[in-house]
Amino acid sequence: MTPSPMVTFDPARHEQRQIYKLITGIIVPRPIALVSTVDAAGAPNLAPFSFFSGVGSAPPTVLFCPALRAAGANRDAQRKDTLRNVEETREFVINVVSEAIAAQANATAAEVAPEVDEFQLAGLTPIPSELVRPPRVAESPAQMECRLLQVIYTSHAPGGGVIVLGEVVRFHVREDLVEDFRVDPGGLDAVGRMAGNTWVRTRDRIELIRPK
Repeated sequence: MTPSPMVTFDPARHEQRQIYKLITGIIVPRPIALVSTVDAAGAPNLAPFSFFSGVGSAPPTVLFCPALRAAGANRDAQRKDTLRNVEETREFVINVVSEAIAAQANATAAEVAPEVDEFQLAGLTPIPSELVRPPRVAESPAQMECRLLQVIYTSHAPGGGVIVLGEVVRFHVREDLVEDFRVDPGGLDAVGRMAGNTWVRTRDRIELIRPK
C-alpha cells in the first residue's frame, strides 16, 4: 500500500492558533494536571493543564505549562491565575484526574474572575496539604505537593509557553491503589486530552517488555 503523501507546515508562515491545533493534535494523549494553588492572600484556585509531565526522580520533579493569554501589552493580564499564584507563593499541588472527576476538572477550565473559587464552581472538595499551602482535591486518586524550582518563559507573545518546574515534596496515593510503590493503572483510571474537546480513557493498554 502506497503511503499517503506528507503535508509540511512552516510555523513562521501560520497563525499561532493554527500551530496550537497541530501541536495538540500530534502530541496525544496528554495527561492532565489539575493544579491547585492559592494567591498571596490565601484564596484558592484550581485549573487543568494538559501540557504536563514528569522530569526526574532525584529529586522528584514535574512540570506543567500554562500558555500566555492574548492580552496586548499588558503582560500581567497575560498570566493565568495559576501562573501568577505559583510565581507569588512558589507552591502548587498536582491532582490526578480520573474519569470519575473528568467533568468537574473540565469545569475548572472556565475563564472566571480570580476571586471565583473553582473548587466550589466544580463541586470538588479541598483538603489540607501537609507541606504546602494550596489544598488538594479530595476526589483525586493521587496528588503531588510541589515547591517551585524554576519558571521558564519560552516567549512573552500570546500563546507563548511557560514551563513551571516543581519538586514533589509529598506524594499522596489512595491506599487501595498502591503496593510496593507500584500504582494500579486500572484503579487510578486516569484520563487524558486529545485535540479540541476530545478526551481519552486509559483502559485499553498493552504490555511490552523492555529489551535488555
